[in-house]
Amino acid sequence: MLTSITRQIIRKLPAPLTVPASSGFRTVAYRAFATSGFPPPRLFDYETVTSNLTVADAIESVEQAFKALAKGKVDVPMPMHIGIEESSVAGPGDCHIKGGYVAGTPTFTVKLACVSFYKNVEKGLPPGSGIFIVVNAVTGAPLGVFQENRFMTDLRTGAAGAIAMKYCTTPEQDVVGFIGCGAIAKNMARAAANVRPYKGIAFAIDGAEDFASEMSAELGLPFEVASSARELCGKSDVIYTQTPGGSTVLEKDWLNPKGVTIIASGSDQPTKCEIPPDVLAASKYISDLTKQTSKVGELRSAIAAGVMTESDVYAELGEVVNGDKPGREGSEIIVVDLTGTGAQDAAIGEVAWNKLSQI
Repeated sequence: MLTSITRQIIRKLPAPLTVPASSGFRTVAYRAFATSGFPPPRLFDYETVTSNLTVADAIESVEQAFKALAKGKVDVPMPMHIGIEESSVAGPGDCHIKGGYVAGTPTFTVKLACVSFYKNVEKGLPPGSGIFIVVNAVTGAPLGVFQENRFMTDLRTGAAGAIAMKYCTTPEQDVVGFIGCGAIAKNMARAAANVRPYKGIAFAIDGAEDFASEMSAELGLPFEVASSARELCGKSDVIYTQTPGGSTVLEKDWLNPKGVTIIASGSDQPTKCEIPPDVLAASKYISDLTKQTSKVGELRSAIAAGVMTESDVYAELGEVVNGDKPGREGSEIIVVDLTGTGAQDAAIGEVAWNKLSQI
């Protein structure tokens, strides 16, 4: 028999389909709550996204996200990775799914980023793609889908690089090296120019000359091309590394003895590393999110080599931003390990929605 309380609950539910008798008790089936009351999400194509967002748009919001992250006010799940094995019908490639919610903000973001689909190049397509889904944090309804093909990801990565430079270097450190000269490096260079003017040095297996020429013209800053990573390291006060992460890109004895800040963003999978374990062990090591860098960042390789543990982490970047711990304190080696957090994705997602939804 249905109790009076059960009947009161039923009256408040959507219209019932049936109340059949079965094995001496009654069950009640109801239609699912209708979802058609939500408006469809707005779709923003790649041209709209890239024409209306810049790395400068991302810096302030990403800085606030790091502050919130350090205070435990961001819900950031561990990234999800789908490996696409090469076969006659697929791959090779990788898919990363990240997301996050910053407490007190009206939206949250889920991001799908596909990378390393290198066969696309043979078809005249880019090797990566991606979308951001920005969701109403009140109703849970998607507000906007942004076809960004890693553009927004690169913006928020560049913003994190600028924040690392702002808080982990001194104004006198104005020679900035870039090892790896692709799309992420360009956003790092642009973002760094928002921190202070600098003299740039570029090195890459391919494309360093074009990178230096383009960035010099765009930013109005002097850039030169190094003949080797060793030359670049010896001259640089700040070194950005943003390579595919297949092998280490520098050595400890190459580094400027006056002190250097290395901002590494190339390791985001357990198979990658850019910075040798002995450099990490000798450094003031700062993570973007330790639970993540210990699994997929530079810290992972140092732990695997037996030269560091999580207890050796000096700070997370948000702690330095908040002033809980100082950044540079002398002629030390600082490594800032940027694996990319869902907090950053939430931040750039909200910026994108606030700006593009007005179009």
